[in-house]
Amino acid sequence: MHAATAAERRHAHVFLGRRHDAHARRTRAVVALTAVMMVVEIAAGWWTGSMALLADGFHMATHAGALGIAALAYGFASRHAEDPRFTFGTGKVGDLAGFASALLLAATAVAIAVESGTRLFAPRPIAFDEALWIAVAGLAVNVVSARLLCDHDHEHGDGHHHHDNNLRSAYLHVLADALTSVFAILALLAGRALGWVRMDAVSGIVGAIVIARWSWTLLRDTGAVLVDASADPLLAAEIRSRIEDGDARVNDLHVWQVGPGHFAAIVALTAATPHAPAVYAQRLSTLRRLAHVTIEAQPCDCDHP
Repeated sequence: MHAATAAERRHAHVFLGRRHDAHARRTRAVVALTAVMMVVEIAAGWWTGSMALLADGFHMATHAGALGIAALAYGFASRHAEDPRFTFGTGKVGDLAGFASALLLAATAVAIAVESGTRLFAPRPIAFDEALWIAVAGLAVNVVSARLLCDHDHEHGDGHHHHDNNLRSAYLHVLADALTSVFAILALLAGRALGWVRMDAVSGIVGAIVIARWSWTLLRDTGAVLVDASADPLLAAEIRSRIEDGDARVNDLHVWQVGPGHFAAIVALTAATPHAPAVYAQRLSTLRRLAHVTIEAQPCDCDHP
């Protein structure tokens, strides 16, 4: 059985994404842009009477909070990356923040749907021209924010892409804002040109449905990381194929994500003439995504087919 050496006991458990600091800077910039536009849209929505614009503004308010959580998560993960209290580092702090952001997205979708449903049956007067200008400005801010985030949304390793779920949550919040801005513009144009006042409320309901769908996807993916669900079947298969050499057989294998693009594995194997664990670990050394490996090798009297 493998016994950890003193050097192994001291090794670092820093499993932050390769672009962690860059992601943090971009997220802080988007927080500032979102907060400014949030105030403008909410004030303009009340002034013009546009539900679509109010929905966009309040939606942006929750996004400002969610983006703030994402920025705080980056800072916390960096400050405590080597804190021994965190057994496998702080790589999953971003997933925790992403899960919280997904809950905020879901709550926002419900709030928008309820208010839009109310206004569908009781339309209110809307100042279309003024609302249109604000909605276009909101869309412009969203496009700039999305551009800051979208090209830096993946971690790379061994030919695979892996989401930084904290940045992904920020990106989805911005994308949802852009979507509601587009729906608001279309609804305001329809109301202004054709008199379809209820289109304003309909756009809010459609936007709420799309946002709810995004929130479920983010909840599912971040939740899987937080509960250590099997992270990458292809990586597990590659580990097994490199270990099993005709003599050794993997009896127990656990692979889970410990940070963006970083995975840990526990491998228990038996062999008629087992090598030292370091020999098997060397076979896995070129798997760059595999950041932490524990190997237990036991002798076995049975014959392998």
